[in-house]
Amino acid sequence: MNEITTIYQQLWDQSVEKFRREQYELDPLINDRSDTRRGLTLIARFDPKTVEVINNFLYEARRIDPGQYYYPASDLHLTVLSVISCTANFSLKDVKLADYKAVINQSLAGVGPLKLAFKGITASPSCILLQGIPQDNQLNNMRARLRAGFKNSNLQHSIDSRYAIKTAHSSIIRFQAQVKNSERFINLLEKYRDFDFGTLEINELEFVFNDWYQKQEMGQILHRQPLIQPLIQEEILL
Repeated sequence: MNEITTIYQQLWDQSVEKFRREQYELDPLINDRSDTRRGLTLIARFDPKTVEVINNFLYEARRIDPGQYYYPASDLHLTVLSVISCTANFSLKDVKLADYKAVINQSLAGVGPLKLAFKGITASPSCILLQGIPQDNQLNNMRARLRAGFKNSNLQHSIDSRYAIKTAHSSIIRFQAQVKNSERFINLLEKYRDFDFGTLEINELEFVFNDWYQKQEMGQILHRQPLIQPLIQEEILL
């Protein structure tokens, strides 16, 4: 078991134990239109096939308890790196976007596609997470290059200020009300604990201005960063 799967297992064990005691952490701000928390994040999107498989699980969960917050297809994402964590009243006027885009482009120049397997679910006391398993060291390399790029710049950022992101999880359900049938809900989670949601090749990242939940309606795509496999020497000579 590698570090990422160990983290997922620890999260699962701790959270399900709380669920059995009906100790869910509820989020009162999900539908609060006055929530001004905003940030800047590099994210990846899922392909339609993977979204369909995720939605099948969410459909089953919604049938058991429709009162929770289920991420719509438009908002499903993988966080590659939070550049500026969501803070109250943060505005795009506070930063010079061209400089941020330049650092991202320079840091990821020549970086090829990102491959992830999405195998099973885990949980925190406040949400259900899809388990992303990197198929190589590409995600770590990308994050390391981005961290170095921003730390060597004079740009405002809050990278690793909350915690150093290590996993490749994706939030897909958030608790906003007490779960009505906890036993049935936990049984469904256990059914999907090791479910194969598919393997994804990511060829593009989005640099976005976002709210806490990555709601499409509340955010804005600022830059699209292609992940292009570098040319081999023979191709360059041609």
